[in-house]
Amino acid sequence: MKVLVATTNPGKLREIERILSPLGYKVVKPPEKLEVKETGRTFLENAYLKAKAYHERFGLPTLADDSGLVVDSLGGYPGVFSSRFYSLEFGGKEELKGSADEANVRKLLRLLQCEEDRRAKFVAFVVLYLGEKGFFAEGECRGEIVESPRGSGGFGYDPVFRPEGYDRTMAELPPEEKDRISHRGRALRNLAGLLESCDL
Repeated sequence: MKVLVATTNPGKLREIERILSPLGYKVVKPPEKLEVKETGRTFLENAYLKAKAYHERFGLPTLADDSGLVVDSLGGYPGVFSSRFYSLEFGGKEELKGSADEANVRKLLRLLQCEEDRRAKFVAFVVLYLGEKGFFAEGECRGEIVESPRGSGGFGYDPVFRPEGYDRTMAELPPEEKDRISHRGRALRNLAGLLESCDL
């Protein structure tokens, strides 16, 4: 199946392609970026909004994900605001120096500076929108936030997230190992299994 992925984030595109290609899916990059307002209160709602918008614009089976970091001691933040956490009033806005990813990580570490409980999890919801019907699946990866960024791989909060059972951060893991345990990898494999059971 040819699947349009509703993102222009190069890191996310590479990750999705690495996971879906061996499962028999041809990943297609959108010809242009759509500005979709992520007004949902949950990851699932936002994934649905993106998948629907890209499907209506380009007419292909469309895959969208919404994912983020959930930190226990921050009451679930950044959550659905993970990509723009630095700009929220919650905990005070972080000045945008460098990339948004770097600003998000700086704010997260600042807020956790005096916290003993650094438990967190990555959560992902993926939606495949086909127009007349759709499918969704979820995945998560539990771990904790380390005190300073480590590693140059991945993107987003990967340099400060250490998965359970590992002494390395997500950004220190080889891509194939990260894909095996990541929230997005689990969600995509769950979706592929669902589609297979439905004979799609």
